[in-house]
Amino acid sequence: MKLSRFAGSVSALALTVALAFGGAGAAHAAEHASTPAYVALGDSYASGVGAGNYDSASGACKRSTKAYPALWAAAHAPSRFTFVACSGARTGDVLSGQLASLNSSTGLVSISVGGNDAGFADTMSSCVLGTDSSCLDRIARARAFIQDELPAKLDSVYTAISSRAPAARVVVLGYPRFYKTGGVCIGLSDTKRKAINAAADQIDTVIAKRAADHGFAYGDVNSTFAGHELCSGSAWLNSVAFPVDESYHPNAAGHSRGYLPVFTSAA
Repeated sequence: MKLSRFAGSVSALALTVALAFGGAGAAHAAEHASTPAYVALGDSYASGVGAGNYDSASGACKRSTKAYPALWAAAHAPSRFTFVACSGARTGDVLSGQLASLNSSTGLVSISVGGNDAGFADTMSSCVLGTDSSCLDRIARARAFIQDELPAKLDSVYTAISSRAPAARVVVLGYPRFYKTGGVCIGLSDTKRKAINAAADQIDTVIAKRAADHGFAYGDVNSTFAGHELCSGSAWLNSVAFPVDESYHPNAAGHSRGYLPVFTSAA
């Protein structure tokens, strides 16, 4: 799937707002009868923005029945499935609005978070709408935050998860590289694509290290998304899309074939 040129009628502000990964939201729970209780935390990469089939009860959190947590729960029948991942969530939102779902009986937790803290939406807006120079400047600021400030924010979340659910296996999922590099990709230069991918690699490295230091499993989705980046011709990520909030998020195939196998293996 080639990246389409961004329509001039869509403003930078609309893109910034719509791309946000998470926010806080009420739990959506389903009762089952087999494996231990499972709680799915995190941002829009966990809630399933971009995959469609959203639970209307989840409102702006946009939890999808095609998101990897819902797919895993349907296949494995946990004793309880509590889905609180929410579009727009930052680490602070997880701490303030999602962790109440955890307790001593929780057996499995999944989480992806950190992209919003690092300014994902604003970075992508700068790169889609701006010059190579403005894109690289914004990525440099994001990378400085990832290096200097994100580790402590992740530590706060991971420590709180361990405290509330001491018996749980915790699986932390990373983010995929966005773009195939080299050659021509309509809309973004190779310079921008390489810089965006490098930032994705950096945040994954930081997330993986913090997860390991807390004794959590880490799921590297680049192994499954390889060959299915934007500009690959068979993308498992949306480019600029309508509704705009689905832009730069995994589509249904990205969840079922990109995220789900990695989570299943780590769980």
